[in-house]
Amino acid sequence: MSQVFFYHFLACTECLLCIIMAYDRYVAICHPLRYLIIMNWRLCTILAAGMWITSSFHTTILTSLTFTLPYCGPNVMDYYFCDLFPVVKLACSDMYVIETVTFTNTGVVPMTCFLLIPVSYIGIAASVLRMRSAERRRKAVSTCASHLTVVCFFFGPCDLLYTQSSLSNVLSTPTQIFCNVVTPMLNLVIYTLRNKEVNHRIIEY
Repeated sequence: MSQVFFYHFLACTECLLCIIMAYDRYVAICHPLRYLIIMNWRLCTILAAGMWITSSFHTTILTSLTFTLPYCGPNVMDYYFCDLFPVVKLACSDMYVIETVTFTNTGVVPMTCFLLIPVSYIGIAASVLRMRSAERRRKAVSTCASHLTVVCFFFGPCDLLYTQSSLSNVLSTPTQIFCNVVTPMLNLVIYTLRNKEVNHRIIEY
């Protein structure tokens, strides 16, 4: 239960953080002169608190529904770690709860992210196309590139894993390892390369 809770809690938090970062970039590019007024400490505090509270609520529901199902064996999963779907497959009955868990996990939070992130970038694209300065366009694209890369690396494997229920065990384990090990390492590299001091050191060497 702890493994399921904390895995989905942190995953949900990252989903919501991607939305907040998309909005942050939208304000920075579309309303640069009002950025500090819009993204003030109060709004940032509300967004951070809302992200943690929403993640806790979402994950508590998932974990509670999953572990209140009747289980009558077998009790062995051929899976990389204790995730929702392998556990749910071991349940004996109550398909309504299983369907609720599935819809909540693969529908509500991911679809919210998939809708809100593109909306932000549509506004950003429209603003970039109206820019006359090539330098400003380059800076705007550079600002968004790291975030878009992280979004693709995070949502790509998750989409494959949770929408393809018939994914074979041969593919599911490498996909899980990619999500849990490779993606966090890539995030570190992607965001580090945005650091000017790191770039100067790389150029020097």
